[in-house]
Amino acid sequence: MPNALLSIQIIPKTPNGEDVIPYVDRAIEVIQASGVKYQVNPLETTMEGELDELLAIVKKMNEAVIEFGSPGIISQIKISYNPKGVSMDKLIEKYRP
Repeated sequence: MPNALLSIQIIPKTPNGEDVIPYVDRAIEVIQASGVKYQVNPLETTMEGELDELLAIVKKMNEAVIEFGSPGIISQIKISYNPKGVSMDKLIEKYRP
């Protein structure tokens, strides 16, 4: 069972005040390519996996957004870590019909 959940909100600076959505989309593409379980939500995206792997994905996300043209990024991150295991499904099952 995975040992971590990591929620991330990427807030990119954009050249000339452009829309941030294409930059955020690029960051989400990095998550999609990683193969980890994830869920996109309105204000953040949550990933499930091993903590080291998730932190490496965060680094790749930031690098990808910079390569896409952002001059700087703020990444807000929340981590739930439990060596015995943690899952998105388990945490939200009582809220699902």
